[in-house]
Amino acid sequence: MEHRERLGALLRERSLFRGEFTLASGRRSTYYVDARRTTLSAEGQYLVGRVGLRALAASGWEPSHVGGLTMGADPVAYAIAHASWESGHPLDAFTVRKSSKEHGTAQRIEGGLPTAALCVVVEDSTTTGGSALQAVQAVRAPGARVVGVLTVVDRQEGAAERIRSEADLPLVAIFTAEELLELAPAG
Repeated sequence: MEHRERLGALLRERSLFRGEFTLASGRRSTYYVDARRTTLSAEGQYLVGRVGLRALAASGWEPSHVGGLTMGADPVAYAIAHASWESGHPLDAFTVRKSSKEHGTAQRIEGGLPTAALCVVVEDSTTTGGSALQAVQAVRAPGARVVGVLTVVDRQEGAAERIRSEADLPLVAIFTAEELLELAPAG
């Protein structure tokens, strides 16, 4: 089984739930994707790293760093960074805190992001794009450049359009919710 195909199966097995849910955006939904149940698993880490790295290569982006808003983006960024080392073209990861630390160096971005960094903001899942936009804003503030946003699952509820209109960036999705739901058992 190809890595992307297996990642999709793992997301359906571990991360896709049907029922009545309220999303972070406040919207109601009949399904929920808790991608962390996949991205934090050993197999999920392996697959997300390889599939994510392949998606970056296919996008034509050549970032030096990957990361996003903690907590959903963290395992995605770390998996891609790990896979990139093994590929011989290392990318460093970073984490964007929801707010700056109030002690030590009072940083909002962890991981040593240089001002000249070329970044891709990553997400585990996107609905409206709000978390990705917060991360983009934080990364751009000290002068780093963002070339795009990569998400494991795009719920197709406006994130791509919002990210393009508010940050002038493309969104690349490894999977759409439609793809996951199409092959998932009902119920």
